[in-house]
Amino acid sequence: MTTVITGLKHLTRMQPSGLAEKRLGLLCNPASVDDRFRHARHVISRLFPGRLAALFSPQHGFFAEKQDNMVESSDFFDKELKIPVYSLYGATRIPTAEMMDGIDVLIVDLQDAGTRVYTFFTTLSYCMEEAARQQKAVVILDRPNPVGGLQVEGNCLEPGYASFVGRYPIPMRHGLTIGEYARLINAECHIGCDLRVIAMKGWKRHMYFADTGLAWIPPSPNLPTPASAMVYPGQVVWEGTNVSEGRGTTQPFELFGAPWMDTNALKNALGENPFSGAVLRPAMFEPTSGKWAGRSCQGFQIHVTDRQKYLPYQSSLALTGAVRKLFGNEFAWKMPPYEYEWEKLPFDLITGDAQIRVQLEAGVDAAEMARHWQPQTEAYQQQIRPYLLYE
Repeated sequence: MTTVITGLKHLTRMQPSGLAEKRLGLLCNPASVDDRFRHARHVISRLFPGRLAALFSPQHGFFAEKQDNMVESSDFFDKELKIPVYSLYGATRIPTAEMMDGIDVLIVDLQDAGTRVYTFFTTLSYCMEEAARQQKAVVILDRPNPVGGLQVEGNCLEPGYASFVGRYPIPMRHGLTIGEYARLINAECHIGCDLRVIAMKGWKRHMYFADTGLAWIPPSPNLPTPASAMVYPGQVVWEGTNVSEGRGTTQPFELFGAPWMDTNALKNALGENPFSGAVLRPAMFEPTSGKWAGRSCQGFQIHVTDRQKYLPYQSSLALTGAVRKLFGNEFAWKMPPYEYEWEKLPFDLITGDAQIRVQLEAGVDAAEMARHWQPQTEAYQQQIRPYLLYE
């Protein structure tokens, strides 16, 4: 297997002279490493001695140690490099003018999850907007979409449900790399920042993370493996309910359940092999934190058997509808707040359209929902074509 060359590695080979005289900022976290596990801040500080002036961190903190939503991290000082580290998920989620004053170029090296609600995209968009206001440049060091660049799935976010878990009208499983997304919103959303993407070498759109030859470094605590990232575009919807999405276990998002869930009843209602490309295996688990902490939960683990056939979003919506129908006395939608939204239901913010919940409550089949949103996804696929960087 040939290892994909990430944007970070490509940068070291290019050694672009235009950055050597600039004051540099770096938005990164523990997954920002090269093929020798050297962190981007060390790579860049050696490549451009004395030019790295500030570090920035997204949700979950600079060390990806913070667990759940609305668990903030603080600014601190990097004693080794003797530069500030600014949290963009703490006192502010938008970089301030003061944070940006000390840099000319913001370099971004983040491993995305391939899912609209993963908040790194939102943080990137805020950084691009502030960079445009202050006439700073943004350089994206591109990384793979771990769930592939061909499959696109889900309804596009409705503008009235824009939040920190989704600002722009893209599907849940968007099929873009972080660099392609930056190109898309810079043009289509009229951000207009001075943007450059350092592309990968060797990445093809059909690739999943396991095909890249790269080591998976968890970008956040609850995406510990590529398997958790594979189910995340669907299983994240449980965050909007009182069903555990497996946080507080060793297999977050692969597991789901609740103390009141009857796995036999759910399996009988779904029938044998209800989802293409995946198998539901009955499981018992006890979260150590989060929902139902310290309580035994009955539920399932999702085992993906065919990544190309598996439809994570449609499958998890079907599961949500079945759980609500069978266990309506115990099942509940989670109440706000959620990601700094204090009025709208978390489930509606996650799905990006309250009609998804309304349809589930009315018993509409998830496959029928998918047929309804298909024209949206097809239009989206046409829209993104000019911004794609890889065949």
